[in-house]
Amino acid sequence: MTAQSNMKAQLLNNTVEHVDISSYDARPIIDSMRKMSFSSRDTARAADIFNMALEDKECSPWLILAGSTSAGGCMHVYRDMLQCNMIDAVVATGASIVDMDFFEALGYKHYQADSQVDDNVLRENYIDRIYDTYIDEEELQNCDHTILEIANSLEPRPYSSREFIWEMGKWLSEGNAKKPGSLIQTAYEKGVPIFCPAFVDSSAGFGLVKHQKERAAAGQPYMCIDAVADFRELTDIKIAAGTTGLFMVGGGVPKNFAQDTVVCAEILGVDAEMHKYAIQITVADVRDGACSSSTLKEAASWGKVSTTYEQMVYAEATTVVPLIGSDAYHRGAWKTREARNFAKLFGK
Repeated sequence: MTAQSNMKAQLLNNTVEHVDISSYDARPIIDSMRKMSFSSRDTARAADIFNMALEDKECSPWLILAGSTSAGGCMHVYRDMLQCNMIDAVVATGASIVDMDFFEALGYKHYQADSQVDDNVLRENYIDRIYDTYIDEEELQNCDHTILEIANSLEPRPYSSREFIWEMGKWLSEGNAKKPGSLIQTAYEKGVPIFCPAFVDSSAGFGLVKHQKERAAAGQPYMCIDAVADFRELTDIKIAAGTTGLFMVGGGVPKNFAQDTVVCAEILGVDAEMHKYAIQITVADVRDGACSSSTLKEAASWGKVSTTYEQMVYAEATTVVPLIGSDAYHRGAWKTREARNFAKLFGK
């Protein structure tokens, strides 16, 4: 073993372990936080609103994901939310779905980082860093290549991100998953649509670019991602769902995309209900020019979110998502929820 490969093995030594919300009961903590102040009380109210959404038989809760919390240890929280019928649709960044969830479904891991290591040394060892988390770049390129293989197997035509991710879930469920029970595979099996409105801003983008370049060079037609179809399909879900709730981790494109479905429905001549329940967990605020940080109250001015049951939680998401998830799991409102299976809207 070379000195470089030996160092890489040392750096990629401590794997990130994902939280299991069923293994601990966060209800006493949430109950205590409800009697406190600051972010603790905000967190308790967010948990209460999420439980209200789950108890509301007319409500369809959606999971909105931005940032790197999946790589940081919350991956199974989101997976279990789908598995337990807490979530009917997902809107996320491509990185959350591909570089993190699909990546681990292929059998790869995320690793706890040593903050003292020079990033140039990481580059020399083909290691990518997300704050204090490492990813093996060679494994990530294998993920790119797998996306290429899936793209090459499909009919050359436009696909919404939801449709392509459904194909990824199908591929995993056909015996190709090295790690069973990923978010993508669970969503495929449960009929929960996943949308990534900026899908190519991820590991998938590299595989899809190579697919198009190779097909074009050979004079062959190729598949592509239809972003307009994403918007149309999620708006179709909003119209079909009626009452909706948003569980938002981070902000950015996924947040705005999900909220905009109410406005889009109105443009289509449908009087869609504003999102009735809304929680956003973020560290961003409006001092940066509202970059990814417009508040839920502001969204009310656009006709997107009702402000009766909304809560901003200004906290780093990995510290509070496991608490809210465990609280909802153990209170058990999900046990009487019927899965919406919105994939049926698209013939799946």
